[in-house]
Amino acid sequence: MGISVKLQVFEGPLDLLLHLIDKNKIDIYDIPIVEITNQYMEYIRAMEKEDLNVMSEFLLMAATLLDIKCKMLLPKEVNEEGEEEDPRAELVEQLLQYKMYKYMAYELKDRQLDGERMLFKSATLPKEVLEYCEPVDMDVLLGDLTLSKLNAIFEDVMRRQEDKVDRVRSKFGRIEKEEVTLPEKMDYVEQYAESHKQFSFRQLLQEQKSKLHVIVTFLAVLEMMKTGILQIEQEDTFGEILITSMVA
Repeated sequence: MGISVKLQVFEGPLDLLLHLIDKNKIDIYDIPIVEITNQYMEYIRAMEKEDLNVMSEFLLMAATLLDIKCKMLLPKEVNEEGEEEDPRAELVEQLLQYKMYKYMAYELKDRQLDGERMLFKSATLPKEVLEYCEPVDMDVLLGDLTLSKLNAIFEDVMRRQEDKVDRVRSKFGRIEKEEVTLPEKMDYVEQYAESHKQFSFRQLLQEQKSKLHVIVTFLAVLEMMKTGILQIEQEDTFGEILITSMVA
């Protein structure tokens, strides 16, 4: 018997299969593949408009049903665990997942419709109510407050302010940033070289005041080596580094 339905009723081949299963009251875990395939093929033949983009999806499912139908006629295959494989298992899994998503979509749609029926009223309090400010009764506010109690409150507040002061850090002086420029250090090294002529690199660094001075001195020596003002010598691999001034 043909099925007098239109394609627009269904969203895809799985939707059509679920319709046929529900219509025939079939157990989804035990689908009579021959009967369902015949009804499915009748539906395709009854399509009024052949949209190739839509038809391709339905024809692919028709081929899948025919393939399952053929496998059902053959001896069942046995997997590695010795159990017989059901050719319908993969299709059943797809149908169950589609059915779950479809019911979830119905639930979300119902919630959307329920939400659209809810109306919210914005606040419409009179201006007099919004601007109302309860008067302050000074007699009730002050009560039995006396000057001695006010003084105690003041001393307590000041004591809390003193507790917030870090007694160690508050006595630190201001930390001044040490400025050491490369040109200044190059002038220093040049004057040092003129007075010493030849000296060790270790000796030069030991006379610096801080790590920053050591770093800038090292950069100054490198720069003066490139310009030929200083000459560096080292007899052994880990021996003393000697610096000689090349300025006459």
